[in-house]
Amino acid sequence: MDFVAIDLLMLLCLNIFTNSFSKGIPQPSCIKSERQALLKIKQQLKHSNMLTGWKAGNEDCCNWVSVFCNTVTGHVTELQLGSSNDTIASRSKKAGSLKLGGKLSPALLDLKHLSYLDLSNNDFGPTQIPDWFWNLTSHLQYLNISGNQFQGKIPDLLTNQASLVLDLSFNNFTGSLPGISFNVTVLDLSNNVLSGSMSQFLCHKKHQMKLEVLNLEGNYLSGEIPDCWEKWRSLVAIELCNNNFSGGIPSSMGALTSLESLHLRNNHLEGEIPDSLTNCTQLLTLEFATNHLSGEIPPWMGERLSKLIIISFQSNRFHGHVPEQICGLSSLQILDLSHNNLSGNIPSCINNLTAMISRKMTRGKISYKTSKGCFFDNMALMMKGTMLDYSNTLGLIKLVDLSDNNLSGEIPEEMTMLTGLLSLNLSKNHLVGKIPSKIGAIKTLECVDLSENNLSGKIPDSMSELSFLSYLNLSYNNLTGQIPTGTQLQSFSASSFLGNKLYGPPLPTPKTPVPASKIVEEQVENRKQVDWNIIWMEIGFWCGF
Repeated sequence: MDFVAIDLLMLLCLNIFTNSFSKGIPQPSCIKSERQALLKIKQQLKHSNMLTGWKAGNEDCCNWVSVFCNTVTGHVTELQLGSSNDTIASRSKKAGSLKLGGKLSPALLDLKHLSYLDLSNNDFGPTQIPDWFWNLTSHLQYLNISGNQFQGKIPDLLTNQASLVLDLSFNNFTGSLPGISFNVTVLDLSNNVLSGSMSQFLCHKKHQMKLEVLNLEGNYLSGEIPDCWEKWRSLVAIELCNNNFSGGIPSSMGALTSLESLHLRNNHLEGEIPDSLTNCTQLLTLEFATNHLSGEIPPWMGERLSKLIIISFQSNRFHGHVPEQICGLSSLQILDLSHNNLSGNIPSCINNLTAMISRKMTRGKISYKTSKGCFFDNMALMMKGTMLDYSNTLGLIKLVDLSDNNLSGEIPEEMTMLTGLLSLNLSKNHLVGKIPSKIGAIKTLECVDLSENNLSGKIPDSMSELSFLSYLNLSYNNLTGQIPTGTQLQSFSASSFLGNKLYGPPLPTPKTPVPASKIVEEQVENRKQVDWNIIWMEIGFWCGF
């Protein structure tokens, strides 16, 4: 999993806003002053076909597209103006016509009862957020302006009275991290241009913070990850990938006993995995890929973190054996320990990873519940020799990648019992012996890479039964014999089998060598034959002379 770029995709359940209901339920007419505010907002926007129904002659603004009102008071409570919002998209055949642009109107402040504002994925251009706009956060419960080109610095957001979901991701905000109120429950600042340290943001808190999701992925944050997480015990998910953090994983993260998802990929972290993480027994995902972490993989992970679904430790400096205790993780679906310095044998108990045995597709997404709904993991995984992003189908992936280590011994036969496996990569090790004869029992396999080992013997006939196989690399081993016939294996290029002593399609047919005895006979016979052309030439020469 080089990776995972694991963006947190939020799905917020509408039942958190209990005062807003569907358009089908009878509602009182909207408040006149709020209708006028909406018309002022429209005047400042370049709205194309999106807001054509917002007209002065259409007095009941509660029936306008993207406007939702309280069913008792008639006050406007929600504006769902995000271009990707399902409610809007269902009203137009052309999604391209739904992009808003223009300017943000201060008339938004006149909607005193507004609790939900979605302006995501529009086309405002490189726009500086006006100072007055941040005052909306004092009474909003949900603010999403992600996927625009807003820029400038984010001020401290300390005035909100209600719990707040705040999504400012995929913009061009600069400066340091803002201070936040203890009422903020979801904060997504990912994929901006924020820089500096986390210390002022994280430390010196007097009260327990209510934050449940923190996403700072894809910025330019640097320095050590502060060791002061004790006041953030409500956190369910932390995403700090693709920054410039250094130092070790702070031991105070062990205080986060509600933590289910921890992503630290692609930083400059070093040192060992702290033992304090044994307290984080709710963890489902651990992603530490592409750092400089060292030491042995802790055996306690297989004992204390029994709910783990994803382990991604790719591209670090871990050494020692693959601990047998990992076999106790019955929910594990993705095990990526590639590009490390691990040695020893592959544990024969690997068949105890029972989540990799089932072929049932029970869920497409891996989700985590919060008080405001749930979010989904999105990760980049190495599949079929290519880095691919997975979000909606991440829960369907079942993968073992132990490539580019110093593993030795044979591939355990028990590996073939993982009959739900999609990808198996054991390349670039020192494995010996034969390819397990029952590998064809893993009917779901789409990717197999066993290249650059010391495997010997024949390719098992059962491999030709892998009808879903779309990537195969057995090159540079000591395999012998004929490649099993059948349409499946013959569909791959010859490069999948190079560096062995194999023959048969798709390898080119070698020219039949001529026996040395036959060559000698031909040479002797040629000497016995008289070349009359040479004789007549010599007679002519002497006669002329």
